[in-house]
Amino acid sequence: MDETESGDAVDVFAEMLKMQSEAARAVLATTNPDERAVAEWTEAAGRLQKMWLEFHVPGDRDPDVPVPMFADPAQWFGLVQEWQRQVPWLDPERQGQLMAESAALWDQVLTQFGLGSKPDSDGPEVHLPRSDRRFSDPAWREQPVYALIHQTYLLFAERMQDMIGEVGGLDEAERDQLRFALRGVLDAMSPANFPLTNPVVLERTLETHGANLVKGMERLIADLEKGQLTHTDSSKFRLGENIACTPGKVVHETRLYQLIQYSPDTEEVAAVPVVIFPPWINRFYILDLNPKKSFVKWAVEQGLTVFMVSWKSADETMADVTWDDYVRAQIDAIDHIRERLGVRAVHTIGYCVAGTTLAATLAILARRGEADKVASTTFFTAQVDFERAGELKYFVDETQLALIKQASQGGYLDGRYMAATFNLLRGTDLIWNYVVNHYLLGEDYPAFDLLHWNGDVTNLPAKWHARYLRDLYRDNKLVQPDVMSADGTPIDLRLIETPAYVQAGREDHIAPAGSVWKLTGTLAGPVRFVLAGSGHIAGVVNPPAARKYQYWTNETPAGSLEAFVAGATEHPGSWWTDWIAWLENLDATRVKATGKRKPGGKGDTVIEDAPGRYVAMR
Repeated sequence: MDETESGDAVDVFAEMLKMQSEAARAVLATTNPDERAVAEWTEAAGRLQKMWLEFHVPGDRDPDVPVPMFADPAQWFGLVQEWQRQVPWLDPERQGQLMAESAALWDQVLTQFGLGSKPDSDGPEVHLPRSDRRFSDPAWREQPVYALIHQTYLLFAERMQDMIGEVGGLDEAERDQLRFALRGVLDAMSPANFPLTNPVVLERTLETHGANLVKGMERLIADLEKGQLTHTDSSKFRLGENIACTPGKVVHETRLYQLIQYSPDTEEVAAVPVVIFPPWINRFYILDLNPKKSFVKWAVEQGLTVFMVSWKSADETMADVTWDDYVRAQIDAIDHIRERLGVRAVHTIGYCVAGTTLAATLAILARRGEADKVASTTFFTAQVDFERAGELKYFVDETQLALIKQASQGGYLDGRYMAATFNLLRGTDLIWNYVVNHYLLGEDYPAFDLLHWNGDVTNLPAKWHARYLRDLYRDNKLVQPDVMSADGTPIDLRLIETPAYVQAGREDHIAPAGSVWKLTGTLAGPVRFVLAGSGHIAGVVNPPAARKYQYWTNETPAGSLEAFVAGATEHPGSWWTDWIAWLENLDATRVKATGKRKPGGKGDTVIEDAPGRYVAMR
């Protein structure tokens, strides 16, 4: 979306607000409003008009680069338009069917209000044929016009999705991409998103004399100027104080990462330390969100010596960074911990993309005869076979890759583009819900640590990102033996004999469980697979004390995820307890938590306190 398109979008939004303000003033004029109300309406209208006229997208950026907040939706509209040319949408028979179905729907809805062909209403409670949480407020059912608006929209959306199956000349991947694109377009068209067709917004506007719309316009302009949608009140969170606050020290750093060692909480600790590789697409503290949710704090309390890699957000100095550098960084962290503590091996954990990279690292170590540096490996929602990689595959065609290249200025991709992409995967929840609640209704932002983390974006090295999307997501090369290499060594995942714990999320839309499952058939060593309730984040960050969700295990070998689920045993609560039991079964040896097991102690040189500088860099 360029400057003109951004301005047009704001103009349309502002015009709607202006019309709404004028309509509300007309209503008040018929009800003899007092002078104070008239003054408030006049002030609101004036402020809206002033902001509308003064708004401009900052002129110091390249006009050919899209505003990060929007991730350029034009491509989805173009795809849907092309589809419309291929389906019999204008066929008289199809139009007749839709008109007949619409007429029947209208009659059914109006009958609920005693206005249809069957004037006898069932009573004061309206029972509509279609439901959707976007229209759950009673205001959508209290008046016939709003009931008709949202019911007609839902019918139209259903029929549009149904006709995807009639598009000819598409393979299943292309059909799925079309479904995704259409869903995004239909979500944007929802009557809930517009002031004039949302009865809840209309009511709020009348109550506040337009103050909600003024507040919403201020927020919209602020978000456009910073290029990112606001989800939470981030002023409530401070690194090292109420997020990322488990005590520890930074004990090593390179230009790519800092290595944090957390202070022990027990007199004895497991002899084999644990190093966690979080994804560099996000900040590491998703695993140390707050003391109640922190995987790090819980692991330390179990008597583990825990190290965490904190990746540096990319800038111009990292334009040369490739995937090889992240592999080398993982090997460097493993070697540094082994030397620091004088141990033969470490336990490793890789989350998401860092887990994908960890698999490559383990294969390289195995080929070099150094597999014994790693005692075990754990994968949190990580993929190595991208055949069934889910909706993110819709962003790796040539058009998408060209847009990403265009947006990668200075050798790195601004993290706001990735944030916008992930928002699109759940547009109703992460885009339009916030448009309605905070732009239109003027509600205050919640103070939610998870949403704060979600918006704390990191930049990505452009060379690494482009190779990752092409070689893994698009071409699925990682599971092809010796097709890819890193740090001068060919990669064959079949060489990995390290005991592995593989965790997947049942509702994960970023790394689908069926895709994560493929790890079990790729690795050569013993694998324990666990299916956790919930998704990519909540499925991982689920402390036992929360007593939420569940997980499934199956002690009988299974040839597919479906077979695993069919014979699985469900356990209430967190899979973390299963993981720690698995780890202790591999090696239960304990040592005193002395010397360098206590970072920053006597004779131990450290760099700074956790969480370190890198996590705060933008």
